[in-house]
Amino acid sequence: MLRTVVKQIGEIVPDFKEENLLILFGPEAPPELKDISVIHEVDENPNGAIVEGGVLEVGSQVYQISKVGSLANKNFEELGHLSIYFNDDESMELLPGAILVSPAVYPEIQEEDSIIFKK
Repeated sequence: MLRTVVKQIGEIVPDFKEENLLILFGPEAPPELKDISVIHEVDENPNGAIVEGGVLEVGSQVYQISKVGSLANKNFEELGHLSIYFNDDESMELLPGAILVSPAVYPEIQEEDSIIFKK
Protein backbone atom coordinates (compact mmCIF):
# COMPACT_ATOMS: atom_id res chain seq x y z
CA MET A 1 0.00 0.00 0.00
CA LEU A 2 1.18 3.52 -0.79
CA ARG A 3 -0.35 6.58 0.82
CA THR A 4 0.10 10.19 -0.23
CA VAL A 5 -1.55 13.30 1.22
CA VAL A 6 -3.07 16.20 -0.73
CA LYS A 7 -1.32 19.45 0.23
CA GLN A 8 -2.66 21.92 -2.33
CA ILE A 9 -5.29 21.97 -5.08
CA GLY A 10 -4.52 24.19 -8.06
CA GLU A 11 -7.18 26.75 -8.96
CA ILE A 12 -7.69 25.24 -12.44
CA VAL A 13 -8.13 21.63 -11.17
CA PRO A 14 -11.98 21.85 -11.08
CA ASP A 15 -11.96 22.70 -14.81
CA PHE A 16 -10.71 19.17 -15.54
CA LYS A 17 -13.87 17.61 -14.09
CA GLU A 18 -15.49 17.70 -17.55
CA GLU A 19 -12.64 15.54 -18.87
CA ASN A 20 -12.64 13.28 -15.78
CA LEU A 21 -8.90 14.00 -15.40
CA LEU A 22 -6.93 14.58 -12.21
CA ILE A 23 -3.25 15.55 -12.43
CA LEU A 24 -0.98 14.84 -9.47
CA PHE A 25 2.43 16.40 -8.88
CA GLY A 26 4.86 16.30 -5.99
CA PRO A 27 5.79 19.41 -3.97
CA GLU A 28 8.62 20.32 -6.38
CA ALA A 29 6.20 20.92 -9.27
CA PRO A 30 7.14 23.95 -11.37
CA PRO A 31 4.97 27.01 -10.64
CA GLU A 32 3.33 26.86 -14.09
CA LEU A 33 2.02 23.35 -13.32
CA LYS A 34 0.75 24.01 -9.80
CA ASP A 35 -2.45 25.68 -11.06
CA ILE A 36 -3.53 22.54 -12.95
CA SER A 37 -2.33 20.00 -10.38
CA VAL A 38 -3.12 18.43 -7.06
CA ILE A 39 0.11 18.81 -5.10
CA HIS A 40 0.75 15.89 -2.76
CA GLU A 41 3.42 14.43 -0.48
CA VAL A 42 4.23 10.72 -0.39
CA ASP A 43 4.94 9.04 2.96
CA GLU A 44 7.41 6.53 1.54
CA ASN A 45 9.15 5.37 -1.65
CA PRO A 46 6.38 4.60 -4.20
CA ASN A 47 8.46 1.81 -5.82
CA GLY A 48 6.04 0.34 -8.37
CA ALA A 49 2.91 0.79 -6.26
CA ILE A 50 0.61 1.47 -9.22
CA VAL A 51 -0.53 -1.77 -10.87
CA GLU A 52 -3.30 -2.90 -13.20
CA GLY A 53 -5.98 -4.62 -11.16
CA GLY A 54 -5.02 -2.59 -8.11
CA VAL A 55 -7.16 -0.16 -6.17
CA LEU A 56 -7.01 3.63 -5.94
CA GLU A 57 -8.69 5.43 -3.06
CA VAL A 58 -9.19 9.19 -3.28
CA GLY A 59 -10.65 10.41 -0.02
CA SER A 60 -13.62 8.09 0.55
CA GLN A 61 -14.03 7.09 -3.11
CA VAL A 62 -12.69 3.74 -4.34
CA TYR A 63 -11.62 2.98 -7.92
CA GLN A 64 -10.33 -0.05 -9.81
CA ILE A 65 -7.10 0.56 -11.77
CA SER A 66 -7.72 -0.88 -15.24
CA LYS A 67 -4.71 0.43 -17.20
CA VAL A 68 -1.26 1.75 -16.26
CA GLY A 69 0.86 3.71 -18.74
CA SER A 70 4.43 2.58 -19.36
CA LEU A 71 5.95 5.58 -17.52
CA ALA A 72 3.31 6.01 -14.80
CA ASN A 73 5.34 4.45 -11.96
CA LYS A 74 8.63 6.06 -13.05
CA ASN A 75 7.09 9.55 -13.27
CA PHE A 76 5.29 9.08 -9.97
CA GLU A 77 8.47 7.90 -8.22
CA GLU A 78 10.66 10.70 -9.63
CA LEU A 79 8.28 13.69 -9.78
CA GLY A 80 5.13 12.68 -7.95
CA HIS A 81 3.47 13.13 -11.35
CA LEU A 82 0.51 11.06 -12.49
CA SER A 83 -2.47 11.76 -14.74
CA ILE A 84 -5.57 9.86 -13.60
CA TYR A 85 -8.44 9.34 -16.03
CA PHE A 86 -11.76 8.35 -14.47
CA ASN A 87 -13.30 6.48 -17.41
CA ASP A 88 -15.01 3.12 -17.91
CA ASP A 89 -13.81 2.80 -21.53
CA GLU A 90 -10.85 0.40 -21.39
CA SER A 91 -10.21 0.90 -25.12
CA MET A 92 -9.22 4.51 -24.37
CA GLU A 93 -5.75 5.42 -25.66
CA LEU A 94 -3.57 6.13 -22.63
CA LEU A 95 -0.55 8.44 -22.39
CA PRO A 96 2.60 6.82 -20.94
CA GLY A 97 2.40 8.79 -17.67
CA ALA A 98 -1.27 8.12 -17.03
CA ILE A 99 -3.58 5.53 -15.50
CA LEU A 100 -7.18 4.65 -16.24
CA VAL A 101 -9.54 3.93 -13.35
CA SER A 102 -13.23 3.14 -13.01
CA PRO A 103 -15.95 3.99 -12.24
CA ALA A 104 -16.09 7.15 -14.34
CA VAL A 105 -16.92 9.32 -11.33
CA TYR A 106 -14.76 12.38 -10.68
CA PRO A 107 -13.63 12.47 -7.05
CA GLU A 108 -14.47 15.15 -4.55
CA ILE A 109 -11.03 16.06 -3.23
CA GLN A 110 -9.87 18.37 -0.46
CA GLU A 111 -6.57 19.36 1.10
CA GLU A 112 -5.30 16.77 3.60
CA ASP A 113 -7.27 13.96 1.90
CA SER A 114 -5.38 10.71 1.45
CA ILE A 115 -4.72 9.14 -1.93
CA ILE A 116 -3.98 5.44 -1.51
CA PHE A 117 -2.74 2.87 -4.03
CA LYS A 118 -3.21 -0.81 -3.14
CA LYS A 119 -1.90 -3.76 -5.14
